[in-house]
Amino acid sequence: MRVVDLIDKKKRGNSLSNEEIDYLLDNYLLGNISDYQMSAYLMAVYFKGMEADELSYFTLKMKDSGDTIAFTEIDRYLVDKHSTGGVGDKVTVILGPLLSALGMATTKLSGKGLGHTGGTIDKFESIKNFKFSNTREELVKIANSTGVGLMGYSDKIVPLDKKLYALRDVTATVDSIPLIASSIMSKKLAIQSDLIILDVKVGDGAFMKTIEDARKLSKTMVGIGNSLGRKTVAILTNMDEPLGTEVGNSNEIIEGIEALKGNWNDDVKEVVYNIAYIALKEKGQVTSFEEAENIIDEVVASGKALETFKNFLKESGADENIVNDYSLLPTPQNTISVYSEKEGYVSKIKAEDIGKSAMVIGAGRATKEDEIDHAVGLTLYKKVGDKISLGEKIAEIHYNDDKNIKSSKDLLLKSYIIENGNIEKKSNVLEIIY
Repeated sequence: MRVVDLIDKKKRGNSLSNEEIDYLLDNYLLGNISDYQMSAYLMAVYFKGMEADELSYFTLKMKDSGDTIAFTEIDRYLVDKHSTGGVGDKVTVILGPLLSALGMATTKLSGKGLGHTGGTIDKFESIKNFKFSNTREELVKIANSTGVGLMGYSDKIVPLDKKLYALRDVTATVDSIPLIASSIMSKKLAIQSDLIILDVKVGDGAFMKTIEDARKLSKTMVGIGNSLGRKTVAILTNMDEPLGTEVGNSNEIIEGIEALKGNWNDDVKEVVYNIAYIALKEKGQVTSFEEAENIIDEVVASGKALETFKNFLKESGADENIVNDYSLLPTPQNTISVYSEKEGYVSKIKAEDIGKSAMVIGAGRATKEDEIDHAVGLTLYKKVGDKISLGEKIAEIHYNDDKNIKSSKDLLLKSYIIENGNIEKKSNVLEIIY
């Protein structure tokens, strides 16, 4: 078997057999196949795609390239929720304790943010002394006691994905739907769960800009998961404006805590409740959204979800008193208000520009080596559909270093699209794919 023949076969739009995929991926991981040959194969996939069975086996092979984690000690319905990344996306902060309070458990790998999107690890690392699980034993221990298990990505889990992604990043093959799907799903399948819920963001601030692309990616990932015996559901959610009103790290933790206290922003609530509904439905506990909504309302109102979050903080080495004393979180030295230069109704808030506005003051990374300032961020006072007057405050920028404050302000003002006439606000949940 020769690599050049496999490249040629894929170049012509033909599927590789399981044996051919074994040969290609095993030898690449061992270093027996050069980067230039694998680059040629990835480009062939970019243009010719993969058949469903071929992609499922390719993903399974990636998953089996490293360690897998099982939770035989945890007697709960296990849910792994993944987000494709967005601006102001603090869903995991809220959902983990909420699902635990509902009698389930979350077990997932979380990542750091890059560019205009924020990462779950960055948010939790804004909490002093918070320690992510780094080993299976730590993950199982915390998940067993709190129902919330979050682990940073490990080189031992799906090492083939890390190697392939580095190559895709420099060969313009990142935006290949089969390669995106296999990358995400190989990591999801490496961690035991009863249900995978994929929150696929759609719009200006998302990787998937159109509903058509998001739908295609979602159906591909759902197909992989279900074909490999893991129940998988995708929920397409709107990212044509940031989620919630806080963008940053410590301030998103605060917004998450407030939600667990019952103080929700409507768009955050809609997304979280729908994901929780999917989990309750797939578990067999409810048959309708209304039934799930009543159960979730009760769990939040009782304080059980907040208590679970406090317990998770304590077990992770952090101070649980943060939920009642936000001064224990990193606090910015300065705040500047931003005022509208137009009047009318907010028709859109360009989430990508909002993300960049936060990034340039230190809330995000332009490169992997950049340091995060966990204290800084933005507070948005106007959302899509809101009426706005000339000179009315639309946002605040919380910062420590004023070096890029003008750039941040300009990006923020640019992000607000204001038009005449009432704007009909669309649902934040666009579609659910089973």
